[in-house]
Amino acid sequence: MVTSGEKGDGPELPKLLEMSLENGIDVDTIIGDAAYSGKENIKLTSDQNIKVVAKLNPSITQGFRKNEDTFDYNKDADMFVCPAGHLAIRKARQGKKHTGKNQTDSYYFDVEKCKTCPLRNGCYKEGAKTKTYSVSIKSDIHKEQIAFQETEYFKEKAKHRYKIEAKNGELKNAHGYGRAKSYGLGNMQMQSAIAIFTVNLKRIIKMSV
Repeated sequence: MVTSGEKGDGPELPKLLEMSLENGIDVDTIIGDAAYSGKENIKLTSDQNIKVVAKLNPSITQGFRKNEDTFDYNKDADMFVCPAGHLAIRKARQGKKHTGKNQTDSYYFDVEKCKTCPLRNGCYKEGAKTKTYSVSIKSDIHKEQIAFQETEYFKEKAKHRYKIEAKNGELKNAHGYGRAKSYGLGNMQMQSAIAIFTVNLKRIIKMSV
């Protein structure tokens, strides 16, 4: 799946899973990074008896968040994206440790964009000088996933994730996938298809020799 740079990877998981199942793949485990360990993904896969081998990130999974389904986490930028697609410009930790109260991470958005945003109603208060989105750091919302992370199954499967990164490295370093050749998602989708086809063809030839 090819998306614009400000979007997170996590929301693409349901589509990728659906495509895999439609293509006849028997999925029992999904291996990925923290971007895929969001609550909705874990719930979706759990309902289908599929395990998600992705470490929880405190910023998106260990805390209660309002509007959790509308504000998405971008792992590369370590920032949240609002429903209108705007990336937070900075974040700050609020509260003190060991005080009996949960600390929070507050993400700050560009107020000038909020003032003219078509989705500002119910999100941005007119006249406000700041727009923030806060995440509670400490929570037991993912107890089952936290326990799963400590199992030997999780640890063993997680060891195979390097293979994914190795293939990504081959695509980027040997086949120019690390940089867009031209503008637009359509062109990037074409570049992706060609690069991935080439890598798959190399693999087929190698396995056939």
